[in-house]
Amino acid sequence: MSQENLRIALVGKPNCGKTALFNALTGSRQKVANYTGVTIEKKHGYFSTPTKKITLVDLPGTYSLRSRSPDEKVTRDVIMHEFKEETSIDAILVVADTTNLSVCLRLILELKQTNIPLVIALNMSDIAKLHGYSYDIEKLSQILGAPIIETSATKKTGINELVMVIDKCKKITQPIENQWTEPSADKLREYHKQIHVIISQTELKKGCSSIWTEKLDNVLLHPVLGLIILLSILFLVFQSVFAIATIPQDWLQGLFDSAQGYVLSLSPDSMLVSLIANGIIAGVGAVVVFLPQILTISFCIILLEDTGYMARAAFLMDKLMGSVGLHGRAFIPLLSSFACAIPGIMATRTIENRKDRLITIMIAPLMTCSARLPVYTLLIAAFIPRKYYLGFINLQGLVMFSLFGAGIVFALVVALLLRKTILKGDKQPLILELPSYKLPNPHNVFIELLKPAKSFLKRAGGIILSVMIVIWFLSSYPSPPLNHVNPAIDYSIAGIVGHFIEPLFSPIGFNWQIVVALIPSMAAREVVVSVLATIYSLSGNEDVVTQGLSVALQHSWTFATALSFIAWYVVAPQCMSTLAVVKRETNTWKWPVIMFVYQLVLAYGFSLVVYNLTNYFMH
Repeated sequence: MSQENLRIALVGKPNCGKTALFNALTGSRQKVANYTGVTIEKKHGYFSTPTKKITLVDLPGTYSLRSRSPDEKVTRDVIMHEFKEETSIDAILVVADTTNLSVCLRLILELKQTNIPLVIALNMSDIAKLHGYSYDIEKLSQILGAPIIETSATKKTGINELVMVIDKCKKITQPIENQWTEPSADKLREYHKQIHVIISQTELKKGCSSIWTEKLDNVLLHPVLGLIILLSILFLVFQSVFAIATIPQDWLQGLFDSAQGYVLSLSPDSMLVSLIANGIIAGVGAVVVFLPQILTISFCIILLEDTGYMARAAFLMDKLMGSVGLHGRAFIPLLSSFACAIPGIMATRTIENRKDRLITIMIAPLMTCSARLPVYTLLIAAFIPRKYYLGFINLQGLVMFSLFGAGIVFALVVALLLRKTILKGDKQPLILELPSYKLPNPHNVFIELLKPAKSFLKRAGGIILSVMIVIWFLSSYPSPPLNHVNPAIDYSIAGIVGHFIEPLFSPIGFNWQIVVALIPSMAAREVVVSVLATIYSLSGNEDVVTQGLSVALQHSWTFATALSFIAWYVVAPQCMSTLAVVKRETNTWKWPVIMFVYQLVLAYGFSLVVYNLTNYFMH
């Protein structure tokens, strides 16, 4: 017997465990794309019940069907079937936080008016029971007119029962009369009265917040001690990049070096062998070896989110960010930008005020994204000695931490300038729900960690591979004349173009190889490492090549040039995909052009200062 296909929307307020439940139901069977016309992600997951094949549509978190932000508008439009290219949904799976049920009931009451069948998952039920909350589930189900299952997504309790309830859902074959309308002030007051009645009729035992939550918040939210702890956490995160990720990185580096050496030994004079060894293996391998660092930082950020600490960090940063005219809620998109500026920019959709959102978009790319990690790690390893202070403070990790800090400082300065000039406005108050503390779920962490890994490897196998083939060709042709004195690459198209543009960048210490690398890095920042690997493999002697790019740079660059190059990448202009997202989010080319220009000027100026100061103090 064939299984019936059902399409179910996953809806809930932020911090209700919706992502964990989505992962528990679908596992790795997930697909992410964008809704047509917007950069907001649509995440589809797939699972089966005894008689149904389910497509689970994970919608952005919302407190209401009123669309006060782009995120909430997407949720409403999908439920109302406003996206005509999207198939209508057959049921809504509502995720409610059992520890904060009254807030969730408001959304449930609105969803009932759509007349779409509801299934309610009372999530985090284990935490609720621990805090003393208890409800008459059967009576609550009768009042709301929907089946209710108590779940704990992180522990996977109640999941099988939830699947069996979903199995009983029917496919909608006839048009449904949607009775939801934008609630008036009177309707909102009516909702509050209804919620009060429902709670009074179904609440068996009134819980209270955890004593440990209060004790932890007294420390972690302290205006002074809390900031010290936050900075210490971030410091340890960046220390871990070198402390934890070094071993797997060295292993990967050795693997690619061996592969390159073996391929070159087959036929050193063959152009095809050169393409494979010096173009593809050297280029792509130079980036892939930094996957452990990227996963390390991503892992730490996921842990901070899963434990409930991220919202506390936003609360702590509200005062600091308010001093430059930013909203405290902007901290979360900015922190997301440490992984990649694109999801960070997309995360600004939760900021309701347009000017606050624009400022956050404009400074999000100044956060040190994972694409910069290969550049930082390469140059720090090459030019900064591996020293330890107090037995555990790694000098290389300290430098990495300072680079991230420099990006934050520049972001705050730019935010202040924007607030004082073209985006004047008053700071909006921060209203933020603090979720309960909880232990991270290993399965959820693993699923979330797969996303940056897949994205990074996809870029390595797509954009970077394509760029490296082009760069190899430009660096190899035309062939040098007979009895040439200089390296063959000097006579190539890349060499000629690089030497021509070099005078523009010589004041900041950049040689022609760096100039050549900067151009394709606009496609993806990490490409710069691959290009340098290809160029120096073609221009260096065999001993230098076999010892790796780090050694080649030590022979070719001064310390001032290395610091200048690092300074450039602290505030470097964005990759084209980031600029494209900014255009789609703002619906104009004005802001991406402003972003590119100000970052170009800032990068050149910062590099100029760093290069000249370094030369001054070194001599």
